[in-house]
Amino acid sequence: MAKWDHHTKKVKAQAVERMKSCGNIKALAAEFQVSRATLYEWKYEIEGTRPKKQPKRTPCPGSPAYTELQKENVDLKLALADKTLEASFFRGALQRVEERRRQRASSGGSESTTTSPK
Repeated sequence: MAKWDHHTKKVKAQAVERMKSCGNIKALAAEFQVSRATLYEWKYEIEGTRPKKQPKRTPCPGSPAYTELQKENVDLKLALADKTLEASFFRGALQRVEERRRQRASSGGSESTTTSPK
């Protein structure tokens, strides 16, 4: 199949018209020396429509794909819990540092570090 052939709008329209009554799209594609996907692209181009995307199918419970998704779900939940715990720890540490700065500033002591810009 010629990859870089340029087909005129007239040829594309003829192919799309023939698709409507054709029983074998693969043979029609071979006749026009294009892929089946190209014929459908021409059809969508001419008719101004796009096919609706099919929803992804969920695997059946008990299948290997379902088990793999369950494992991935658990792993992601654990990673999220770790990151949440880590963020909570650093938030608390930052609050303690800020509190110590305020106490030193109000007592007249020198600050050990500079204040960060907000």
